Amino acid sequence: MAHKISEDCVSCGSCTGVCPVDAIAQGDSIYEIADTCIDCGVCVSSCPVDAILAG
Repeated sequence: MAHKISEDCVSCGSCTGVCPVDAIAQGDSIYEIADTCIDCGVCVSSCPVDAILAG
């Protein structure tokens, strides 16, 4: 299951540049991870507020 971004997201964009499949984009209020996520986990370590969770 794909990773999810929680409401703790501060929309800093740190995760977007590290995603190898460009599955992360700005949503209405926070960033969102698309179904194309391959569960590599690279985004998790890039988040400064630990807002990315395993799905």
